[in-house]
Amino acid sequence: MRVGFAGLGAMGGGMCRRLADRGFEVTVYDIDADVLRRAAEHPGVTAAADVPGLAAPVVVTMLPDGAAVRRVADALLPALEPGALILDTGSSAPADTLELARVAAKSGTAVVDAPVSGSPAAARSGELTLMAAGDEEALDRAEPVLSALGRIHRVGPSGAGHALKALNNLLSAVNLAAVAEVMLAGRAFGLEPAVMLEVINASTGRNHASRTKLPDHVLPGTFDSGFALRLMLKDIRIAAGLQAEAGGPAPFGTACRELWERAEADLPQGADNVEVVRWLEQAAGRELRG
Repeated sequence: MRVGFAGLGAMGGGMCRRLADRGFEVTVYDIDADVLRRAAEHPGVTAAADVPGLAAPVVVTMLPDGAAVRRVADALLPALEPGALILDTGSSAPADTLELARVAAKSGTAVVDAPVSGSPAAARSGELTLMAAGDEEALDRAEPVLSALGRIHRVGPSGAGHALKALNNLLSAVNLAAVAEVMLAGRAFGLEPAVMLEVINASTGRNHASRTKLPDHVLPGTFDSGFALRLMLKDIRIAAGLQAEAGGPAPFGTACRELWERAEADLPQGADNVEVVRWLEQAAGRELRG
């Protein structure tokens, strides 16, 4: 199967290579010429000269937000044959997804939102979690491509995948800040970070942040999870908006959004999302490393 792929960043670069390794003919495009050139060096991957050059029965996007997806789609839709499929695997606002699906349907193109959860390493190895949403016929057609990238969860109608992705990342952000907060308190009490993580991860407080982000990206001092803080904050804001639409109390979501907004304002542009821990360290006047 021919597949077009737009967006070759930390996740997309590994995903397009994974598809090529699984036997797909992959044509790729990115606005970064160096990234595009490096991707096309991989066997089975060919560079397109422009967005319309991605035209294929299935086109995958891994882009920063719904606005970027829409710009690509507007340039791409006239080049697609009726019956084509766009798979948005990035994080977009559900409302943007619904509007894109409406516009694409006019030209006979279906849209599936299938945002992913996982690391760049999981993208390369095909071990992502995919939250796929759309009508059943479109999901059936998307399955051969998505299953090459990881484990598919069909979560509901169009937009549901992006809603779940944002809510998941809100929870992830809450966990990361909370683990750092309690570990900084323990540090002040004289506890060693490695000892705290060992016990937390053997106890009821364990979560992805305590099991992966802190030991792999914070304690070594690398702060290199590969996911930008600004993108995490974008998802937090989407999730907070969904909470507001749903009504009812959302104190954790509100507090999390406010904390991450303050961290973004103080940290350098382009900061990794785990650098929120560095920001908390500065506020506490102590570090978890050393």
